[in-house]
Amino acid sequence: MSGSNGSVAGPTEWVGTPRARRRAGLSIYSILLIMLLSVSVLSSIVVGIIGYVNGTQALRTIAYEKLVEIRENRAREVTQLFATIENAVRLGAMNDTSRQAIQDFTAGFDQLQGQEVDAAASAALSTYYTDTFAADLSEATGQDVDGAEFTPRDAAEQYLQYHYVIPFDTWKEAITVDDAGDGSAWSAAHAKYHEYFRAMTELQDFEDVLMIDADGDVVYSAFKGVDLGTNLLEGPYRLSNLSDAYREAMSSNIVGEVVLADFDAYSPSLGNPAGWAVTPIAVDGQVAGALAIELPIDRINEVMTVGGDWALNGLGNTGETYLVGRDGLMRSISRTLREDPAAYEKESVAAGLSPAAAALSVHNDNTLLQQIVDGAAVTRAFAGDAGTMLERDYLGRESLTAFAPLDVDGLNWAIVAQETSGEALVPVDDFTRNLILSTAGMIIFVCLLSLVLAQVFVRPLRRLKTAARRIAEGDEGVQVDAGSSDELADVATAFNDMSRSLQVKSSLIAEQERANEQLILSFMPEGMADRYKHGDEAITQDNEDVTVIFADIVGFEELALTMSSEEAVAKLNDLIRTFDEAAERYGVERVRTTRQSYLASCGLGTPRVDNARRAVEFAMELSAILERYSAQQGIELGLRAGLDSGQVTSGLIGRARVVYDMWGDAVNLAFRVQGDSDAPGIYVTQRVADRIPDTIPIIPAGEVTTQNGNQRVWRIETVVAVTEGT
Repeated sequence: MSGSNGSVAGPTEWVGTPRARRRAGLSIYSILLIMLLSVSVLSSIVVGIIGYVNGTQALRTIAYEKLVEIRENRAREVTQLFATIENAVRLGAMNDTSRQAIQDFTAGFDQLQGQEVDAAASAALSTYYTDTFAADLSEATGQDVDGAEFTPRDAAEQYLQYHYVIPFDTWKEAITVDDAGDGSAWSAAHAKYHEYFRAMTELQDFEDVLMIDADGDVVYSAFKGVDLGTNLLEGPYRLSNLSDAYREAMSSNIVGEVVLADFDAYSPSLGNPAGWAVTPIAVDGQVAGALAIELPIDRINEVMTVGGDWALNGLGNTGETYLVGRDGLMRSISRTLREDPAAYEKESVAAGLSPAAAALSVHNDNTLLQQIVDGAAVTRAFAGDAGTMLERDYLGRESLTAFAPLDVDGLNWAIVAQETSGEALVPVDDFTRNLILSTAGMIIFVCLLSLVLAQVFVRPLRRLKTAARRIAEGDEGVQVDAGSSDELADVATAFNDMSRSLQVKSSLIAEQERANEQLILSFMPEGMADRYKHGDEAITQDNEDVTVIFADIVGFEELALTMSSEEAVAKLNDLIRTFDEAAERYGVERVRTTRQSYLASCGLGTPRVDNARRAVEFAMELSAILERYSAQQGIELGLRAGLDSGQVTSGLIGRARVVYDMWGDAVNLAFRVQGDSDAPGIYVTQRVADRIPDTIPIIPAGEVTTQNGNQRVWRIETVVAVTEGT
């Protein structure tokens, strides 16, 4: 190219506007993929977080509600238990037996005050307290004990303990004795009333039953402990919880009021905890003493441990309920101690309990007044709150806890129901794991879906690109799906319009060819149709063994006179369509039909050895069809059919107006056989009769004269059940 100054431009020079440099960037596919992935993954994560928060909160709420229900059930049972105990004590103090017993025991005790024991008895008591009681109490409490502090000093106390306490090795032996045989008035009273109070003690699982006179003397003990005969106001047990409860009950001076004393270490029980229920006994309106029962520890534990059936009561493998006193010590047994003492001792010491207290709990098989419970739940319960929280329990395990104050007058206790979080929140863990797996699966799914969708979004562009290349290479009839985008649709419209017209024309031509072929096949066999389409002039076909059926519908002309032309044609079409369906089932080929005639053959298009049998069964089926049709429509139609077997010629006649027909001796004879009789029926020639099975009954129906001589004609006698041809 020559410039204005006549010089030639170099190959790297541009004339006119310089071409913009193509900058590298993300493809549309990449942008779509990033957008879809970002939205899908972010949505899955947000939905997962919301589902986790709501789901775990709901499951935690359910777990806490279960514990609250268990706590309420146990609290109700404990409250009922103490109500039962109070009623038992109240009724026991109000009956005549107790009123008379307090008087007799008090009188007998007063009489013994003036009766000194001998030196041997005094020495025996001193030895018992120094060597036996002091040693046992020291071993039980872990403290040094001076037996002299507990040795009886009053005459009555010494007398009773000499005869009823020290002779027995166990309390179970002592409670069985009714009378020591010493002849005292107290022993007489004991023999009279002990059976009643022993029954009260054993039947209600009381730890002991005491009767205390108005001066504070323990004048009766069912189990005959070392507190028998002692004075609760001045004796060695004056600082015990029993003494406090007795003082309160006597000072109230209200008959029927029961004073409950919380559990505390009780020396006569070798330092084991003892709780009391004390009520005054009135005689003639005057308080004569008090009835005291030692609270049944086993019954309390039975209620709190639900009889050991923790799992059946919704507490699983680690749940439990227990009582806690104001001092932060348990008032019932630990489940772990009940099930596995060794594990309890190890875990409680690890949680901060002193080894001595843990060992004592294991030794006594009870955590009463030994196990410390000092969590926030107990603190809130003693503040009057009831609720739930997650905290570490007395064994250091993280647990779901339901707490509340216990509504029992005179006892400042709290009740706690708990289950380790590892077990209680198993549904939460399962839910979390399933949620994580489902969220991960969802993210993987949306990633794959994003890849697919991105491919779908850019596919129209790629198709348009490919189609343009095919057009450039000379292809025709190419169609492009450019998607729903207006911009892509506008670009592809011209291309699609260009090829669509050719496609429509090709489709119309193909449709016309199919219609023509169906039309030809409707009135000639497929073989002749192929020869006709290829231009053959003379199309014929000879068949040596064919059975021809020429059938007339008798009565249809009379029926048609009562109808309009449209109705008559409609009914005739229904019958012919039914005949054609039967023909297809029996392997029969329809040749042509007229207004009431039906010409068909068997063995023409498809040679069949049993063509005669099939043709006869087909004719019988046509007769049955007309019979059913007549019954349904309320008309009288019959079948008159002629059948012959032999040589047949078929072919196309004419060229401008082509007609397919069939002719020959078998056709003529079949026509004559049905035409010579006016009565409906199925008529067959001898050649057909010879080839049908004996199960089809026939009767003679005359003869017909042919060029070859007379032919016998037979009539199908009855219509029998036939098997469809194959």
